[in-house]
Order: sequence, then C-alpha cells, then structure tokens
Amino acid sequence: MNRETSRSGLAALTLGAIGVVYGDIGTSPLYTLKEVFLPATGVALNTHNLIGATSVIVWALMFVVTLKYVVLILRADNRGEGGALALTALAAHAVQQRPRLRNALLLLGLFGATLFYGDSVITPAISVMGAIEGLEVATPTLKPYVLPISTAILLGLFLVQRFGTAAVGKVFGPVIVLWFAVLAASGAAHIAQQPGILAALNPLEAWAFLSQRGWHLFAAVGAIVLALTGAEALYADMGHFGARPIRLAWTGLVFPALALNYLGQGALLMGDASAIENPFFRLFPGALVLPMVGLAALAAVIASQAVISGAYSMTRQAVLLGFLPRMGMRHTSASESGQIYVPAVNWALLAGVVGAVLVFGSSSALAGAYGIAVTLTMLITTVLTFFVIRDGWGLPAPLAVAATTFFLAVDALLVAGCAIKFFDGGWLPLALGLALFVLMSTWARGRKLLMASLRSDGLELLPFIESLAPDEAHRARRTAVYAVADPTLVPQALLHNLKHNQVLHETNVILNVAFHDHPVVDEAERVEVTALSPGFWRVLVHYGFMEEPDVPAALALCGPKGLAVQPFETSYFLSRETVVPTPGGGMANWRERLFSALSRNSSGVAGFFKLPDNAVVELGTRVQI
Repeated sequence: MNRETSRSGLAALTLGAIGVVYGDIGTSPLYTLKEVFLPATGVALNTHNLIGATSVIVWALMFVVTLKYVVLILRADNRGEGGALALTALAAHAVQQRPRLRNALLLLGLFGATLFYGDSVITPAISVMGAIEGLEVATPTLKPYVLPISTAILLGLFLVQRFGTAAVGKVFGPVIVLWFAVLAASGAAHIAQQPGILAALNPLEAWAFLSQRGWHLFAAVGAIVLALTGAEALYADMGHFGARPIRLAWTGLVFPALALNYLGQGALLMGDASAIENPFFRLFPGALVLPMVGLAALAAVIASQAVISGAYSMTRQAVLLGFLPRMGMRHTSASESGQIYVPAVNWALLAGVVGAVLVFGSSSALAGAYGIAVTLTMLITTVLTFFVIRDGWGLPAPLAVAATTFFLAVDALLVAGCAIKFFDGGWLPLALGLALFVLMSTWARGRKLLMASLRSDGLELLPFIESLAPDEAHRARRTAVYAVADPTLVPQALLHNLKHNQVLHETNVILNVAFHDHPVVDEAERVEVTALSPGFWRVLVHYGFMEEPDVPAALALCGPKGLAVQPFETSYFLSRETVVPTPGGGMANWRERLFSALSRNSSGVAGFFKLPDNAVVELGTRVQI
C-alpha cells in the first residue's frame, strides 16, 4: 500500500512538474530553428547546415539541461529549495568565513535574481506571439490580427491572476503532456520521410557546424540559445516538486519530445526549404494548423503562468530576505501557501509585457531581446555552484573546477552569442535587471543605515526596565506586544506609553521576527522566549525565506515556554519610521531619497505579520540616515 501510494504521489508530482516546470522550454520549438536561419546569422539554408544546427540544439539540450541542471545543479538544494536566491544563500553560507567573498557572492546572486524579472517580461510576450503567429500559416489574411489577439490573451492572463491558479493548474499537466506528445509525433513523422536528419545525433556534426562559422559563430549561438530558455525553471521549481519528479519528467518525456521535434523540423526543411517561414506549424497538414494554434496558445499561456507565478515567489523571497520593502500579497488558495498574488508585481509585469509586444511586434523581433538575461543567469548559477561544491560540500578544488569549468565555458559562449543582440533588444531585460538591482541594493543598504541610526539614538532595554520602579506607572491588565527591529533597545511605543499615557501593561512582550537564509525553520525552533524581569519578556520568532509569517500563531507557541498570550487580551504596538535623507555619509543623496520613497510606500507591518486589525496601535517616528 505504501509503495503504491508512493508511486501515485511520484506520478502526480511528475505530471505537475511537466505542466509547470517545462512550459517555457517546451514552447521554444515555436521559434528557435526559424531564428537560426535568419539572414542576420549568416547561416545558409542547406542540408549540411540543417544537420549541423539541429545537432547543436540537441546536444546543447544534452549538455546544458541534462548534465548541468538535471545531474549537477539539482543536487545543490537549500533544504529542498532551489532557485537563484536559494543558491545564493547556500553559496554565501559556504564562504561565511570570508566576508568580502560572501558579500561579492550575495551581490552576484542578487543580480542574477533581478534578471529573472527581465525574463518574466519577455517569456509571455514571445511565447504567446509565437503561438498566435501560426494563424499566418493557416491563412495570410489573418496576419493583421496576430498583434491584437496576442495582446488580448496577455491582458486576460494578467487580469485573472487575482483569482488564483488552482483551478487552471489542474489542467496544466495534461495539456502540456498532450503538447509534448504532439511535438514528438509530428517530429517523428517527418524524420521517417527524411531519415538523413538523424546524422544530427552525431556530436561531431555539432562541432563541425560551430567550427565553420567563423565570426558568425556568436550570431548562430545567439539564435540556438532560444532552445535552452526555461532551463533555470528546473532548479527554481525544485522546492515545489522535488528533484526526482523533475528528473523523471525531463528524461522520460520532455527531452525526447523536444529532440524529436527539432529533428523533425530539420527533416521538413531538408525536403522543403520554403517551410522556413514557420517550420513548426508547417509540420502539420493544413487542416490541423488551426487546432495546433489553439494548443500552442494554451501551452504558451501555461509557460507564461509559470514565469508569472515564479515572479511572485521570487518577490516574496526577496521581501523576507530584506532586499525589497514589504508589499501587498494575497493568498489565492486556502490549502497551498505557495499560491500568492502580488498586485504591484502583476501590474508592473503586465505593463512590461504589453509594451514589449507593441514595441517589437513579432516573435522574431522579440527573439533579439530574449536570451541575454537567461544566459547571464546560467553563468551566475555556475559560478555560485562552484563555491557550493568547493566550500559547501568540501570537495577537493580540482574536482570542483572539473565539475564547473566546462559549463562555465559553455555559458560564456552563450552569453557572448546573446550579447551581440544587445542593440536589437537585448538591452531591455538587462535594463530591467539593473534597475531592480539598484532598487534592491538600495533597500538593503538603507535598512542597514536605518538600523544603525536607531541603535545610535536608542536606549538599552535591560538597564531601562531594571530601573523602572514597581509602582512607577499604572499597570493595564492586558498584554502589550512591541514589535521591534532590534530587541536590545527600548521600543519607542513603550516610551510613548510611559511619557504620554503614564501606563504600563501587566505583560510586556518585546517581539523580534528574524528571517533566515534557509527556506524553512522547524516548528520546534520557531520561538525563543526569555524572561527579562517581572512583567517583561523577549520573544524571538524565526522564519525561513520560503515561509509565510504569522505572528499570532507563533505567539501561541510560547505557552509551553512560560509565556501565555491570550489573543483577546493582547494589543500590538508598532513603530513606523519616516526616513529623513540627510547629506553626507550613508548613501548618495538620490539613493537616500529612493529609500525614503520605498519606505513610505511599503505595506504595513500588521498585514504582513497577520496581526488582528482591531488590536493594533501604530506610532510614527522620524529617523535620519
């Protein structure tokens, strides 16, 4: 029974992984091979180059996705979690004895995480447009409708985010399984007609193709890299599905289907060079083109949904790790904590995606903007993985070098291939990433300066409460919880109560919430309770960066440790700092102003920590940085 349950659970996770993890890379056949033979790449459309280019795509999938991500990177899990920030935390922890290197890796990983948002803008745009452009194959008279239909689909996709993805998610897996089955069948049918394309399975054909390109090598690689976009999702979604289902899905269905389809497109072009206008949709007879446009559109929406949900999750991680200010987040499922909706991110992505569609106008034009953010993220992932292998796992340096040098060289080639597309649109995801990097680094630096200012002006907590006379103030028969950033200092709200109201509570809790660079904290380690003096307690609450903070629930765990907190007899006192930029020291004046604006517009602590609205008292204070 347990074995059957285990098998059914593994099958469900594998099906889910196919639907969520592989939607992006699964839609790459819509446009990749067509881009390889554009005039700008200098690759002539002939049998020799078709075999060579197809061989490069198949072996790139083998080396980059199978060997690098499926075999190596999926082993670098941060307590079961993956992704740019999880790997960054893992690498930083591995070199924590070297502060300068640790800070450098944190900045590098943070930049890699910001590039994900650039990808989140381009992926929905190019996937949906690549699918809808199949209408032109069905009948050229529909070409004027491609842009408005694509825009309408994207608008609808972002507008329904507020309702959650639970219902839609149930059909993700079966739809993408059907998609990959169709990819494999259509490719195999054309391979049977032109079996000569199977020569592409020889890696020497890939090497010959690349070595013959000369200075056109980078242009060709810049197009071929489109087949690899979405590879990072394998690692980023490891926490949702686990490494084994992701590996099974790739080796059992996704990789074979992709390889067959690319080989099939190559076989089609060997027999009919005119199919280069859209080799994917030309794989199908005329009667099936419109149904395939519908299926491709569904696959593109699913691929886009995975990226959008990833942007929400990345934002939550960044907030909890202190790289972004608190912002409004809504949970769209009562049972799945990972299903969240972040309005600010949703509308920013919508503006970016629709803008990209309207400005670029076609999937080919968008291909110029696609790839550079993804390949830079791949390169950063390899660098961080080296330090995880060498310092985290403690393996010998030669082994760590051997495990990563080849992938580093491949990633560098891919980055160089995409870099030549900088002025064709590659600047867009880089600009978005850099802007977010400035914003995140400014917020993290500003928070450090703010904490330093609060510490310099604050009073030490222990001497202060020890100096209080038992009858110095009236004692209210309630519990006061003072949420503070530094639990060693006297909360401003406590001083206000004494100075203006001349009152103390019978029970005073100095509460500090700490977020850690590992994803989950064990319930047994959730709270630390320390008795300071009669009527005063210090409570430290710990969360991982993948967890949802719930302070009332955490305080309920304090009872067995000697502190009983009654929900209906508790008031929460919060301090809201108004940041005042000052010249000199700290950061550049424009960064201080940016931090001040972010601080003013961050969402409240009460909602973020799930505090009851009718039990919160918020007090403001002005702080100079």
